[in-house]
Amino acid sequence: MARWLHWLLLILVVGSALAVSYTVHEARRLTDESQRLQRRQAQLETQWGQLLLEHSTWGSYARVESLAREKLGMKVPTTDERVLTRP
Repeated sequence: MARWLHWLLLILVVGSALAVSYTVHEARRLTDESQRLQRRQAQLETQWGQLLLEHSTWGSYARVESLAREKLGMKVPTTDERVLTRP
């Protein structure tokens, strides 16, 4: 009976050692994944900031006015060209 108990304990100790080894491996893998995702988040935040800056540049009043003048041949009307209407 004692021999059987020794084998059972040996199996349990080996199983426990394997479980600890797997848990450590999984923790390292998840830590690496977390760090990779944090780096990606930082990259995306940088890209978002650049896109916001680009958006404000493309939509600026000065740029729109410049394009209207150059591409569409538009100009600010003179006082004589303005017409006021009443409702």
